[in-house]
Amino acid sequence: MNINKADIPEIAPTFRFQWEEVQDCYVVLYPEGMVKLSGSAGEIMKRINGEHSVDTIIKDLETTFSENKLEDDVIKFLEVAYDTGWIRNKK
Repeated sequence: MNINKADIPEIAPTFRFQWEEVQDCYVVLYPEGMVKLSGSAGEIMKRINGEHSVDTIIKDLETTFSENKLEDDVIKFLEVAYDTGWIRNKK
């Protein structure tokens, strides 16, 4: 998928994102199962709310973690999330 920084991603209706205490990590739940997310993937996903653009998410992560140049890593994760159907562009 070609991601535009102006895109506004949202979690697809068949998936749910949440903190799973037993797993000690963020997860994506879906009817057939669950995907445990890495810490960085969880930080990206918790910013996906159907209100913030990809650019805003990247800037927020860079500010929160005092890191520059996170764009490539964030885009790579978002490509996977779009391809697996976890997220979609807000309509």
